[in-house]
Amino acid sequence: METVEKIKKRLIEKILIIQNKDFLEALDKLISTSVSDSEPVNLTDEQKIMLEMSEDDIANGELISQEAMDKRNMEWLNAM
Repeated sequence: METVEKIKKRLIEKILIIQNKDFLEALDKLISTSVSDSEPVNLTDEQKIMLEMSEDDIANGELISQEAMDKRNMEWLNAM
């Protein structure tokens, strides 16, 4: 498995040979967005309550499969 330092070095080497300005700007935006996304998110009290309710549902086995949810959604959409 590669170390973080090896991966960074390999990426830097690849970036240094790129001449396409648009590609580099897009890459810069992607990296900048990723860095800001790693900052902590402050949740509202309501969001915290909803997450706790979700955890309770999981603990109690009150789940629905993605397939069942898709079917339910299609039925709802078709009823409109």
